Amino acid sequence: MLSLLFVILMIAVFGKMIGFAIRATWGLSKVIVTLVLLPLFLIGLVLRGLLSIAFPVLMIVGVIVLLKLCD
Repeated sequence: MLSLLFVILMIAVFGKMIGFAIRATWGLSKVIVTLVLLPLFLIGLVLRGLLSIAFPVLMIVGVIVLLKLCD
């Protein structure tokens, strides 16, 4: 009986830890994409002469950021 209680509590604790790890990983990946990959992608487009694609992408991201700031 005590072993069953231990297993249930251990699953509850480690389940919460796994949930926290997934949320932390998701937040970290959003930061990396926003601060590292998106600027590198836009710089790469500009350097390859694809300004006609880079500028609308930059405008769309800017509008999304402004809408998130208003919320």
